[in-house]
Amino acid sequence: MISIRQQGNVINIAVFGEFTLKDYQTFEESALYSIQFQGALNVLLDLRDMHGYTLDMAWEELRFAREHARDFRRIAVVTSDQWVAWSAWVSRLFIDVDVELFEDIAAAELWLAQAGQ
Repeated sequence: MISIRQQGNVINIAVFGEFTLKDYQTFEESALYSIQFQGALNVLLDLRDMHGYTLDMAWEELRFAREHARDFRRIAVVTSDQWVAWSAWVSRLFIDVDVELFEDIAAAELWLAQAGQ
């Protein structure tokens, strides 16, 4: 399950439990709608309560990220899970977006806020 909240040009996504393809498609719809009116977005992806993800979601994430790489400025990933951190690092190889990992949500929010300065 995911929760999505938009604040200006920042879209906040929190994942609870398993991150599924349906959840990711919900994010895609929200992001594409926001991009249409806001332009390039910053993303705060809170994965602290994520307990795993489905393979089809991972493939969709790669496809969407490559197709819409220019639609995002910064992506802050909040997690303490080393596997999630590793997968975020691998994603950097496929997209040209500034991705940073954080264990603290406040630090992630500050980093995203600095993008507008």
